[in-house]
Amino acid sequence: MQWKKWTRFSVGGASALAACVLFSGWAAGQESVASKSSPPNSTARDPETDTGIKLRSDTTLVLVPAAVTDSVNRFVLGLQKEDFHLFEDGVEQKVADFSGDEAPLSIGVVFDESGSMDYKLRTAQAAVAQLLKTLNKDDEAFLVEFSDHAKLTVEFTGQTQDIQDALGKAQPGGLTAMLDGINVALTEMKKAKNSRKAIVIISDGGDNHSQYTSSAIESLVREADVQIYAMGVFEPSLPIGLAPEEVSGPRLLSEITTQTGGRAFAAALTSDLPSVAARIAVELRNQYVLGYYPKNQARDGKYRHVEVKLAEQPGVSALKAHWRLGYYAPNN
Repeated sequence: MQWKKWTRFSVGGASALAACVLFSGWAAGQESVASKSSPPNSTARDPETDTGIKLRSDTTLVLVPAAVTDSVNRFVLGLQKEDFHLFEDGVEQKVADFSGDEAPLSIGVVFDESGSMDYKLRTAQAAVAQLLKTLNKDDEAFLVEFSDHAKLTVEFTGQTQDIQDALGKAQPGGLTAMLDGINVALTEMKKAKNSRKAIVIISDGGDNHSQYTSSAIESLVREADVQIYAMGVFEPSLPIGLAPEEVSGPRLLSEITTQTGGRAFAAALTSDLPSVAARIAVELRNQYVLGYYPKNQARDGKYRHVEVKLAEQPGVSALKAHWRLGYYAPNN
C-alpha cells in the first residue's frame, strides 16, 4: 500500500466529531497511577500472553500501538518510522519494527444492562450494531453483559449476528457490576487469535456492585495486552440528586481507558452513540504499531513507562499521539 506523507482522514464530518466529546481530564501520555491491590482470585502473570511483548530466546520485542491525530482531531495517515521517537523510562529507544497497515481485530463488547441504562438501552444496542458493521471477515468479537453480575454471553465468534441476537433479549434492571464485566472480558481476550485487541465498554460508568475494586482493575489492564475504549452514556444534568457512583462514572472510565492507550468518549445526547461507535471503529483501523528492543533487558517484572513523541514537520499543524502508557517486563 502506497501512502502519501501527511495525508489526513476525516471521520464523519463535523457533526460526528461534535458528537464525540472527550472526557475531561484525559490527556495522551498522562498516566493515572493505579494502586497495586490484589483482586479476588487473581493469578500470576504470564509475560508472554498478558503483556504487550513478544519474547525471544535472548531478547524482548515490545509492540506499541499508536494513533495520531491533528489539531482538529482527524487521523493522520502516511507517517514513516523516522517520524516517531520512542522512550522507555525516559531513555530513547530505536524503532526496530514499524507498520501502518490495517490488521485483523479481536474485539470484546462489554455492555451495561443495569437499571440506570433503562431508556438508553435501545440506542446503546444500535451503537453496538454500528461497531459490529465495521468488522471484516478476519475479525472476531465476543459479548459480556453485566448488571448485578457479569457474564460472558457470546464467546469469540466471526458471526456478529450472534451478538446482536443476544443483545436483542436484554432487559434493563439491577445494579452495576461494570468492573467485574471488564475482568470477564480480559479473561476471554486471552483466547484472541489476532494480535490487535480491543475492549469496548458501553456504560454510564456508575459501578456499585462489583467484587473488583477500581484500583485492582486498573492494575489488571496495565498488565493486559489490549486497548480499552469506552462509550459513556451520562445524564446531561448537573450532579445534583445523582448517586456518588454516577457522578464518578466518567472519571472511572477515563482512568481505565487511558492506561491502555484507548480513549473514553461521551455522547452529548444518547442518540449520538452510533456516531461515537463509528469513531472508535475508525480509530482502531487507523493505528501504527511501533516495535523496539528495550535497552534495559532486565527481566525483573517491573512496570516500564513508555512515551511516544512525534517529529515536528514544517508547515504541518500540531500532531498528537495516543499510545499505551507502559508494560510489565517479563520475569525470569
